[in-house]
Amino acid sequence: MQHKYALVTGGSRGIGRAICVKLAEAGYNILVNYKGNTEAAQQTLTLINAAGVQSEALCFDVSDREEVRSVLGGWMEANKEKKIEVLVNNAGIRNDGLMAMMADEQWDTVIDTSLQGWYNVTKQVLTPMALNRYGRIINIVSLSGLKGMPGQTNYSAAKAGIIGATKALAQEMARRNITVNAIAPGFIKTDMVADLDEKEYINMIPAKRFGEADEVADLAAFLASSKAAYITGQVISINGGLYS
Repeated sequence: MQHKYALVTGGSRGIGRAICVKLAEAGYNILVNYKGNTEAAQQTLTLINAAGVQSEALCFDVSDREEVRSVLGGWMEANKEKKIEVLVNNAGIRNDGLMAMMADEQWDTVIDTSLQGWYNVTKQVLTPMALNRYGRIINIVSLSGLKGMPGQTNYSAAKAGIIGATKALAQEMARRNITVNAIAPGFIKTDMVADLDEKEYINMIPAKRFGEADEVADLAAFLASSKAAYITGQVISINGGLYS
């Protein structure tokens, strides 16, 4: 797998970091996308390198199409012998608020990062995957995109949009041996839920706990593997039974 790479957007922390490490343990070289936290990205690279594979950090804002083309496209042009076989679209942000009081910026930044960012990055790698006739695209969505969450109209809209895109793109690319699936986590212990008190929420979760990032990463690694070749267009929940 010397020239086989996995790209993980938002890979410097949380679920993204856990997925980077898990895919590295599976033998993939890793491209870690991050927006600005260089220290966190370097920490992730250290963990990846411990698995004995190659890794690089790519700093770009997924919501900025020209920056994606310049940085990611530039890397692909300079490394034509290296194939991105796995893309994990993990980058996303929350900026919660009730719709009636939501500022335009709250809507725009969440949609631009989560949904528009999905398009910008996926479009960049899709044609080479199709020409190579192999690929795994894994989109990290959310419970919010399945059932909606009050105070998260923007986030729910973005994640629901990716779910729809997952199902459509899976049908477009199946003949090219490219699978497209989504993982919908519930409450997972990461920075994104650091402001929540777990004790206040566990009573609504049948498993009576928040999930771990490694549990999401294990599922992502399976979907990235050859064992998942006949699974495509699916949204798989990992939420302790909170919603099905």
